Amino acid sequence: MGPFLVYDKAVRDPTLANISVQAVWSNDYMRRRLSSHQTILMKFIFPALWILLLGVSTIRLFFWGDIRTPPPWIFLFFWIAGSALWLFDAERLKYVSVDDDFLYVSNYFREIVIPLRDIYDVTENVWLKIHPVTLHLKHPSEFGDKIVFMPKTRFSFFSSHPVVKELKRLAKSHK
Repeated sequence: MGPFLVYDKAVRDPTLANISVQAVWSNDYMRRRLSSHQTILMKFIFPALWILLLGVSTIRLFFWGDIRTPPPWIFLFFWIAGSALWLFDAERLKYVSVDDDFLYVSNYFREIVIPLRDIYDVTENVWLKIHPVTLHLKHPSEFGDKIVFMPKTRFSFFSSHPVVKELKRLAKSHK
């Protein structure tokens, strides 16, 4: 498993990674949230709405469409392609918080702890509205060697989010 700590295992086995259950819980108050509260919308709500609403509309066109509507195969293609893109993006989106020494990464079902020294680069895509930030890790974690999260919303377009500079500074100071 490497240098990563999985909370549900730590609670059952306090000797894991020489950390006690009390230490796991005492760090909670020192954490700072880096992810946007909108992460849950982008990860669960919007993909479910897309799949459900466009899927029902597409099925409806196959059975109750008329001659004036476009061919239902076009809608089926866009529904399948759009659903695949939503699910791909939603699956890789994580909830991230940080304290002085560790990065806490969650997919809302499981949380892992990654030492800040294991980050070797931090990048972002300024062209997308949500400015996804990617943490490139030295060693693969349970969520892979790249962690993608949606930083807190700000209203500045096409410029780097301040959290990118902060994470680069934190990673550099822990080498």
